[in-house]
Amino acid sequence: MVVQTIPARIRWAVDFMDVQPNDHILEVGCGPGAGAELICSRLETGKLFAIDRSESGVDRTKRRCARFIEAGRLTVRQIDLATLRVPVKRLNKVFAFNVNLFWVRDASAEVALLHERVLPGGTVNIFYEATRREAVPEMIEKTSKTLVEAGFRVSIVDSKQPAAVGIIGKR
Repeated sequence: MVVQTIPARIRWAVDFMDVQPNDHILEVGCGPGAGAELICSRLETGKLFAIDRSESGVDRTKRRCARFIEAGRLTVRQIDLATLRVPVKRLNKVFAFNVNLFWVRDASAEVALLHERVLPGGTVNIFYEATRREAVPEMIEKTSKTLVEAGFRVSIVDSKQPAAVGIIGKR
């Protein structure tokens, strides 16, 4: 078995999110599965539902995290957030890293869906790699605006090492 590293920016974001053993989390844009692996390693009775529009991202996450799928802690689906239907209001955290949807186009429908499905007190944790510091203000402004318009209270966290920024919406 090949051991895959988890980038420092993903570790920082997941640590910040403070995953609890019984959390029910949605990951938007699971990509290669580094976030899913780290989140699932912290779950006991909780579950992670990871989605990605990319077939290759879903395949890589499934391979990397097969043990968590087998243990019933992880479900991975190829779908975009706009068409996702979470059956009941049960999410207490949402996690996304480098998902441009939230700042490059109108994501109000997707964020409204998250607001509907995240339990009171739950959070939407959207993180971006901030290696291009000049783009950070636009990322923060557009993502924050969409979250606020959907009814979330927003706070910003900025890490210099690793270079990442988080926009956190709390319900």
